[in-house]
This record gives sequence, structure tokens and C-alpha cells, in this order.
Amino acid sequence: MAGIYIHIPFCKTRCIYCDFYSTTHSELKSRYIHALCRELTERKEYLKGEAVETIYFGGGTPSQLSEEDFRQVFGTIEQVYGLKNAKEITLEANPDDLTEEYTGMLAMLPFNRISMGIQTFDDATLQLLNRRHNAAQAIEAVKRCRHAGFRNISIDLIYGLPGETNERWKRDLQQAVSLNVEHISAYHLTYEEGTPIYEMLLAHRIHEVDEESSVHFFSALIDTLIAAGYEHYEISNFCKPGMYSRHNTSYWRGIPYLGCGPSAHSFNTLTREWNVASLEKYMRAIEEGHREFETEYRDIATRYNECIMTAIRTMWGVSMQYIEQTFGTELWQYCMDMALPYLKSGKLELKNNHLCLTREGIFISDGIISDLMFIEE
Repeated sequence: MAGIYIHIPFCKTRCIYCDFYSTTHSELKSRYIHALCRELTERKEYLKGEAVETIYFGGGTPSQLSEEDFRQVFGTIEQVYGLKNAKEITLEANPDDLTEEYTGMLAMLPFNRISMGIQTFDDATLQLLNRRHNAAQAIEAVKRCRHAGFRNISIDLIYGLPGETNERWKRDLQQAVSLNVEHISAYHLTYEEGTPIYEMLLAHRIHEVDEESSVHFFSALIDTLIAAGYEHYEISNFCKPGMYSRHNTSYWRGIPYLGCGPSAHSFNTLTREWNVASLEKYMRAIEEGHREFETEYRDIATRYNECIMTAIRTMWGVSMQYIEQTFGTELWQYCMDMALPYLKSGKLELKNNHLCLTREGIFISDGIISDLMFIEE
């Protein structure tokens, strides 16, 4: 099985915290869709005939595309890869794009999952972040998706935002739970260099939340969502039973995927490659019959480290049998030796020969992952 990631780089406006590649030059959409479909066609062999089980439209803001745009892309995927095995087809969307007319249109397409970037239900903070929606629009957007027939809805939240308090975060969580969506992703704000919010931090116009508050926010997140019936299946992701993101889980489980569009990454288990992070350069290269990209060849230590870094974040953990069979006895022994102190202290546990984080371990997961990774001397 395999996945396809489609990068849609267009945004009406840029959010101040975002460091994903995007552009506001929406007049280039038609030309871009043509180039994207050409890349999808020309890279048919990348997945080596594996059945495509997941398709993910990310961005940018994929909900800036029209019905005609989507039909062109789906027509190409159907023709080149087929859609009959696609169990999960996700669209990332902004709440203000999800009008009654637009959600009705989406329901007529192959999409069966909507991932909505809400971030917070606090209107003043949404304004600070340069989001185009308010809390009421976000709530209505979820209702419209339900009315249109979508039974798999995910929302994104961000915590640790400027001025965040325990009370405000609890209100966000209570509002999220009341929407009864199938999936919730919640990420701590990171100040990425080069973003407007990073410049605001440097200029002391806003202040980063302290570490103690961050721990409180994360604890409240876990406790509230588990009490509401969600499974904590990955450090930043929660779902109703069985409703985990198949596409994102394929990243964490090392399943091959094809990434198309500017800045999109691809993975075939042995190498990674990524397209140039420039819309103009991407389109020109595709139109001229060559693709501008870079490739990383992964040695066994790199592959082991990636496995540790991704798999241990999930509730399924790292299969020690897989480690031994794939990377050899020496790396299996190294992993067990490095894990031993955490097993003794209750930060890690072995369940059915899978190395898993405990509740206590989740809070220091970065340190545990770092210790389990193999560094060549």
C-alpha cells in the first residue's frame, strides 16, 4: 500500500506562524494544476505499482481550489493510479472557505475526510494570528460539513499561543469536544525563524509561554480528550476509536508515499526526495520536461533513527522484532540497552514486544527519542 500527498501552495493571506511553503499568487492556479497533473503522470513508476490507499491534499490552503481544479487532479489520479483502493481522501480546509455551497460541492467529489485548521476559538487570538475566520465561523463550518454528509472530520488546535492561560485553553478544549468531531490534532506553538510571529517575539511584542505552563496545557489536553472518549494515538493526535489519520500514520509507520507540488516530499523506503520550494521554479521545470528536486540516500543508521523518531510517537510504539529483522542484532541490542533506564523508571514499557511511551514518558519524549537514536562516533 502507498499514499499520495498533493501540495496546494495557494493562500488568500499568510498566517503569522506558518513556515510551510505557500504563496498568495492565486492567478497562477490554472497553470499550477496543469503542472501538478503532469508531475503525477510522469512519476507513475515511483510507487512501483503499490495500491494507493490514502490521498491527502495539504497546503497552503487546498480549499482555495475550485471544483474544476479538483476534477482535473482526481481525473489524473484515477487514470494513472486508480481510486478504487483509496480508503481515505483528505482535504485540508480553512473554516471560512467551507460555505454551504462549497461543502456541497466537496461532497460530490471523492473526498471522505475534512481536516480543518481552527487553531483556537478565541477571536482576539485568531485576529493576532491573521486567521481569516472567527470562532462562530469555525463552529458553523463543522456543522456544514456534517450536513453535507462528512462523517470523518478532523480539527487542528494550537496551544501555547501568546497570552494563553489555563482557562482559555480549557475553553478551547471544551468547545472542541462539544463539536464531537472524529479527530483532533493539537500542537504547541513553535516560533519558526523567518516567520512574522518569530520577529514579534524578538521585538518583545509578544512573549513565549513558560515551560511549566506548557506542561499544564499538555496535561489538560490529554486528560480532557481521553475523558471525552478519544484515543491518544500519537503525541499530538487524538481520535475516536478507529478514526486515526491513515495518511499521517503511514508516515509514522514507514509506508511509501509520493509527494507532488512545490516543496512536497516523497519516500520509497530507501530514499527521500523533495521538490524545489518555489512555485515558479517548480512549474517552469515541469513544463520544460524535467523536475527540480533533491534526493537523500538513507544508510541503515539513518533508517533506524527515522524509525525510532516516528514510530515511538504512536500508541503502537516500535516493534522490536522489526528493529532486529530490518536493522540487525547490533542495533536491536543498542536500542534495548538505551531503553533500559527508561523501562526501569516507568517512562517506557514493552507491550507485545513493542517499545512504547508511558503517560510519564510522553512528557519527556524528545529526550527519550534522542537517547534511543544511534549516533556514529
